[in-house]
Amino acid sequence: MTPPAASNVVRGADIIAAIKRSGISTVVALPDIVTSDHLLWPISRDPELRLIRVCKEDEGVSICSGLGYAGVPSLLLMQQTGLFDSLNCIRGVVMEYGFGLCAIVGLQGMEPDRDPPQSDKYGVKVVEPVLEAMGIAHGRLTHREDAQHIAQAFLRARATRKPFIFLVTRTPE
Repeated sequence: MTPPAASNVVRGADIIAAIKRSGISTVVALPDIVTSDHLLWPISRDPELRLIRVCKEDEGVSICSGLGYAGVPSLLLMQQTGLFDSLNCIRGVVMEYGFGLCAIVGLQGMEPDRDPPQSDKYGVKVVEPVLEAMGIAHGRLTHREDAQHIAQAFLRARATRKPFIFLVTRTPE
């Protein structure tokens, strides 16, 4: 894979606009080195979005699930290390009870010249195979045009009560 040209890297502003188009106004998050500067911090300053900060990713899964059951669409924002930490909660709450979790996960350590399965970083390399083994639909946010798929994927996740996770493979601009 060739790294995207700087002008074609996914932009935080485009991701935020797509999140809003999907009907999400509540973001549950932990700081993530990949998404903090151009996604998390702008979300924290956006008056149209409510940010709930959590200490552990599995707390975030539970809070998003509770909000969803109360009719409040939400988004979980974290990095892949936290995704791995929360897999049992995702299995028990999201998969067993049919909750359409919407999540954006930064791939910390992702090399710019590779796709995740070709990464030298074990924690990056196994993310997609783990999601596939669990039956969790996912996509990548690498190029600017990838953000256009967010709203539809998140609307579908909530309608079908099946999770969808976007993997941020490059630090957004």
